[in-house]
Amino acid sequence: MNVNEQDTRVAAETRAVTGERADLLEMLAKQRHFLRFTTRDLTDEQARLRTTAGELCLGGLIKHVASVERSWAGFILHGPSAMPDFTAMTEADFAERLDEFKLLPDETLEGVLADYAEAARRTDALVATVPDLSVTHPLPKAPWNEPGKEWSIRQTLMHIATETAQHAGHADIIRESLDGAKSMG
Repeated sequence: MNVNEQDTRVAAETRAVTGERADLLEMLAKQRHFLRFTTRDLTDEQARLRTTAGELCLGGLIKHVASVERSWAGFILHGPSAMPDFTAMTEADFAERLDEFKLLPDETLEGVLADYAEAARRTDALVATVPDLSVTHPLPKAPWNEPGKEWSIRQTLMHIATETAQHAGHADIIRESLDGAKSMG
């Protein structure tokens, strides 16, 4: 099956989703829209700019959210082995991850938005096709995760939506600081 056939199949599957799964897809779509909307009409250079005291830029936020969504989708499919062991990471490991929050010189806003769309498409396909939203996995090792805690696929999807919404808020502040544009209001 080629990519176009896969996309057509996934689109048909997600349109056919009802109930709780449709609600999850709608929530994810809404939060993704607000995040992407903050980048409207920007140049690559504008998407690289830090406009607050923090290290975040709009292009980097898109990259980060795409990466996080891919990681959590891997968790849904394969459990904690699909994610890094943050408790074993060194300062150098964390420093390397900082590029995830930047739009690097060889990257474009269009490219990171396309990557994010692909990550979202894959997550949406999971929502539509995973057999049981109640299946659980132990959370990956991380200082912010309670040891021994498990999350269901449902909880993981809600986390993806929550994290996307949080970063959409960050993006809105960055965009307003950049040129006064707002996502709402």
